[in-house]
Amino acid sequence: MRENATVGLFGIGLDTYWAQFKGLRERLSGYQDQVAARIGATGAKLVNAGLVDSPEAARQAATLLAESRVDLVFLYVSTYALSHTVLPIVQAVKVPVVILNLQPGPSLDYAAFNALGDRGHMTGEWLANCQACCVPELANVFNNCGIDYDIVTGWLGEEASWAAVAEWVGAASARKAIRDSRVGILGHYYCGMLDVYTDVTRLAGVFGSHFELLEVDTLKRYRDEVTPAQVAAKRSQFASEFIVAPECEASELDRAALTSCALDRMVAEKRLGALAYYYEGEAGNAHEDIVTSVIPGNTLLTAHGVPVAGECEVKNVMAMKILDSLGAGGSFSEFYYLDFDDDVVLLGHDGPAHAGIAEGRVSLVPLPLYHGKPGKGLSIQMSVRRGPVTLLSVVQGKLGSTSLLVAEGECVAGPTFQIGNTNSRYRFPMPARKFMEAWSKAGPAHHCAIGTGRAAGTVEKLARILGIECLRIC
Repeated sequence: MRENATVGLFGIGLDTYWAQFKGLRERLSGYQDQVAARIGATGAKLVNAGLVDSPEAARQAATLLAESRVDLVFLYVSTYALSHTVLPIVQAVKVPVVILNLQPGPSLDYAAFNALGDRGHMTGEWLANCQACCVPELANVFNNCGIDYDIVTGWLGEEASWAAVAEWVGAASARKAIRDSRVGILGHYYCGMLDVYTDVTRLAGVFGSHFELLEVDTLKRYRDEVTPAQVAAKRSQFASEFIVAPECEASELDRAALTSCALDRMVAEKRLGALAYYYEGEAGNAHEDIVTSVIPGNTLLTAHGVPVAGECEVKNVMAMKILDSLGAGGSFSEFYYLDFDDDVVLLGHDGPAHAGIAEGRVSLVPLPLYHGKPGKGLSIQMSVRRGPVTLLSVVQGKLGSTSLLVAEGECVAGPTFQIGNTNSRYRFPMPARKFMEAWSKAGPAHHCAIGTGRAAGTVEKLARILGIECLRIC
């Protein structure tokens, strides 16, 4: 179950106005009620500190938001307000701030406004619409005080503005999910994939995640303790969630079910939110028997909120976790082929997949050998659901940098390789060859995570919250 972010909201006004312009405060509070309702509709846990109009009120709002441990704060500008009513709050909460510069409407009827006649009445009406007035003042103060912030500018009825707000909430929720995750690392890297080798310390520093180093011996002990009843229940789950190919041997299904039960226990006892793994073991060894039977169980975990990446690709499982926390899925992929006639890129991978984003149900099929890996066993065959997709990589670059690389495209119909892998066709807003070059030159590992929908805007905002760079291709 994904836990949404806790989001703070406070509006700002100026107490001097209330006695001067009757009804203005109530009108502005009504606007803030609209803002609160739209933020609440995103699923965020909302802490509304009300309309702040003085330094004293600011201190009270700061205490409420700080004690609520909000993940993000929206600052709604209801009218002109003094920056000294804002600074104490953002200094206290120490989280990113998004200024909502949202007017009541896109434009005023100037003739009607000027026909009001009474200049006092006209000024009150202007103050109810002058949200932009203090935005430069706030930006100036934030810049000088080193406070991280962003701005959403528009009007209360503009859906594009609320889409941006929803992306900020999604980014904050993803930040919370990865910060609270315990990421398991089981086994070792696929030997020779220098791009996959990962500085886990840097990942912990950027994302705040905990990384738990796991022993294959522990997984073997769990597997030895699985009961026949648990195996039968897991076989039933296979039949429910997969199309089990008739050529799958019963012995292979039992072997995969045993390992799946052991993986479930490891995830539960180690409280894992994601897992990267790879192992080989000596031929005929019990550990080899385990690692050649993990794909069905790891696919089930991935579909149920615990992303699993093969080849011990820790960076990529972080990308998968980000997309999964956004409700986009996140399936383990690499570049398979360029079809120049159709101008598409084929991506896929062996091993675990995200069944939740499949085009139809996924198939569980036997493989007589795992290419580039020892042994044989069961594998997953599927394609990603047709429609918009987002590709994401976590990149560790030179000089100690960590960044996000993201692109949006379309998963399109057409022939794929039926080799017991995940495999799909993708079209991008630039030619396939240009996309291949641009993506590669950004420096990711050769794996990436693929999710459904358009999530690049949210990923960019997540990077802002994390304080890292995000490169968006096309």
